[in-house]
Amino acid sequence: MAFQRKPAFRDIEEITVGGARVARLDLAATARLMIEAALRPARENGPLYLTSVNGEVLARRRASREFAELVDEADLISADGQPLVFASRLLGARALPERVATTDLYPLVAEMAAREGVTFYLYGGTEEVNRATYEVTKRRFPGLRIVGRSHGYLAGEELERKIDEIDELAPDIVWLALGVPREQEFVRKWSDRLRNVKVIKTSGGLFDFVAGAKKRAPMWMQKAGLEWAFRLRLEPRRLFLRYVTTNPIALLLLLRHTH
Repeated sequence: MAFQRKPAFRDIEEITVGGARVARLDLAATARLMIEAALRPARENGPLYLTSVNGEVLARRRASREFAELVDEADLISADGQPLVFASRLLGARALPERVATTDLYPLVAEMAAREGVTFYLYGGTEEVNRATYEVTKRRFPGLRIVGRSHGYLAGEELERKIDEIDELAPDIVWLALGVPREQEFVRKWSDRLRNVKVIKTSGGLFDFVAGAKKRAPMWMQKAGLEWAFRLRLEPRRLFLRYVTTNPIALLLLLRHTH
């Protein structure tokens, strides 16, 4: 399947993994790209939209054309899943250099942002998790400007006012942690009203990990592509059905649609 290159990142090399187009960038290059984009003037047609794919996203993308369009609209798609890296190495003509997990990307971007004067806005999660993410980030990167934050459970007029507030604050990067597919739907619905934002990065469960509300898998499990098993052990009731229904589909997609 051929994908049309987005004008914003015309020179970024991509490969197809599990049917999705994925940028052939490592963590450091992705972080630099975000900072460079954040230092440019805001686009007239709204912020750059960066997202990620893993096994769950690949399965959802296959099951729903509407969701596939939400993902494929992104200006840049990163591989947030070690199995995607393995598949590219085994089946693709060009391998992905490494997994670009948002939880690993966030501190790299934060460190550069503090140095370059790039500003953040943190949107998503519960109030407790959102506040803790802000506090942990400020302690670790005291020079970083976080111009605002909000939990992700707003609706109606309250959400409308928050969108206007974010646009007025004009953060360079909005970290959007609402989970799949809410964050992709958010980007489509509200981007045209966030004209002063430079970049939106969908972030899934990022804030839970930064805040310490959830633990990451040991490094050996991450490198072996078994982080899902670690998470399943911690949250079996919430994740069992998800993984049972999405992991086999994702595996088939990786085997059949990686090149």
